[in-house]
Formats: sequence, structure tokens, C-alpha cells
Amino acid sequence: MPRASGSTHSSQSGTLTLDVDRESWPLREAFTISRGSKISAEVLTVTVSCGQHQGRGEAVPYGRYGETIDTALRQIEGLAPIASRLELQSMLPAGAARNAIDCALWDLEAKRSGTSAARLAGLTPLKPVLTAYTLSLDTPDAMAAKAASVRDLPLLKLKLGGAGDAARMAAVREARPDARLIVDANEAWSEIYLEALMFAAADAGIELIEQPLPAGADEALRHIERAVPCCADESVHTRSDLPRLQGLYDAVNIKLDKAGGLTEALSLKREAEAQGFRIMIGSMVATSLAVAPAMLLALGAEWTDLDGPLLLARDRMPAIVIKSGIMSPPDPVLWG
Repeated sequence: MPRASGSTHSSQSGTLTLDVDRESWPLREAFTISRGSKISAEVLTVTVSCGQHQGRGEAVPYGRYGETIDTALRQIEGLAPIASRLELQSMLPAGAARNAIDCALWDLEAKRSGTSAARLAGLTPLKPVLTAYTLSLDTPDAMAAKAASVRDLPLLKLKLGGAGDAARMAAVREARPDARLIVDANEAWSEIYLEALMFAAADAGIELIEQPLPAGADEALRHIERAVPCCADESVHTRSDLPRLQGLYDAVNIKLDKAGGLTEALSLKREAEAQGFRIMIGSMVATSLAVAPAMLLALGAEWTDLDGPLLLARDRMPAIVIKSGIMSPPDPVLWG
């Protein structure tokens, strides 16, 4: 298991103690998207203790949203005592720091009450779900070869980058005619080529396109024929973003790190469904601890993309079991 680096911060709220560690988890291979590559998952792990009970949460500060490990640590270290999850929502903005604490508080509540987090949230018991498996951005031939090497995985997500994307989609489809395919451009497409790439996606049998345009330029989606449904990712963080997305996107990708924890993410999912959006549940590249709370959101979602543990060289234990893309509910010792 990777060793935590940096100092551990503690704060007291009655009998509640909060500790945070930074950890680095190596990946099986470099993970590449349109914005760059990485070889490890850099995460924050928060532990909230009350007497003999502990709850944990994990989060990934993301540079695209102006976050780093250090800035998230400073947010946590500067917190006043926390009395409840509800109070936490107004103490920190949506983001990785709040997510780690919020998920830890859910886990602590489950451990103290002897009740699953799903039941605490008013949900049915967790069930196995199918997760997408992500293919890093690469040449068409390399992505096709990777797709062919994972024939046991029925749902693949292609990371795209703009130039050459039509060839990438066609090559992967040829390599895996049996697979369901979704793609994620990570804001890399331009308005000039948008419709042509959408029709190329339709020709390749792509069923969903994530965030084709930059978040500030996605108004162009209102004025074109969307040959394939589009899903907001960088454009949606919390419930407050939903009104602007009407007429632009068909679906929203809900992530704990963007929403700032399970508390807001559950509310975001309910409101998005009420407004007619289709639901995708995603995550950053992280360990099973980060993915476990998102499985509550995956109940009833149309697409689930929680494959972070499959991308790691090793995972924390007890890890979520993933076989042929099917994720089993987490062991309560891990979370929830």
C-alpha cells in the first residue's frame, strides 16, 4: 500500500476527530486525456472518528477546476468544527475537499448506526452494476488494439482529443463490433468540426458523447442536430448548473468530486431526473474508497463509469470486486 506523505491534520468537534492524509497510487499504465497524462492517482483520504467508530472518504483534487492537493489540504485545515453533513454544505464550496469529508461523514453514520449508507439515504440495497472501461487517448491503431485486448468488457469509453477522432472511433468499432461504446472529448472539439464528428460518432455506433465543447462554448450545442446524445461533464457540478443546460445536453455526468460529496450528488441526481436529463455516474481515477459512495448514485443510472480501480497497479483493501465489467457492492469494511 502506498505510504501517505505530508502531515496529518486533526480538528475536534465534541467527540468528532478529523484526520486527512495525501496518498499516491500508481497506475497500471499512463492514463491520457486531451489535457495530458498521469502515471498515478493523487488522492486525499479523510478519516472522521467518533469514539470507537471511524468513517472514511477519498477525493481527487482536479487542476481543471483550480484544485491541487495543497489547496484542498488548506481548505480542510482551515475548517471550523463540523457538526453535521448539512452544516458542511455551507462551510466549503463544492469540490474535492468537501467531497472527502462528506463521504467520510456518511460512512461514519453508517458505522455508528449499523445501517447501510444506502438505507440512510432512503435507497434500495445496492446491486451489482456494469461500469465502462476507459481507453486512454492514443492513435487509432493503439486504441483499437487495447479494445481488442479487453474482450470481456462489454462497455468501453474512448478518450478523444480532436484531430483524428473520427478515425479513432471507427478503428475501435471495427476492433470491437460487439461492444457498447461511449466517448469523452474532455472539451477538445471545436464548433467548426462539431457536426461532422457527431455524424462520425453516429456511424461508429457511439451511444453517448461527453462534453464535446469547452464548458464556456457549449451554447453551440443548442443550434445543431445532435446525431448522438450529448452528456455534460465539465459543464455540470451542482444543481445550480442544471437550468443553463436545458436544450444543450441530453444527459449529465454526476461526480462526487465535482458535486462536493454524496449529499449534494444525491440531490443533483434527483433534480436532474426531474428536469428530464438522462444520468451518467462518473469518477476521477482513484481507489475503491472513492468509487464506493458513487455506487449509491449508480442505482437506476443509464451509464456508470467507475473504473478507477481497474486502472490502478494495486488498490486499497478490501477492494471493490469487478469482473467482466460488473462491479459488486463494496464491503462495508471499505465504506458504507
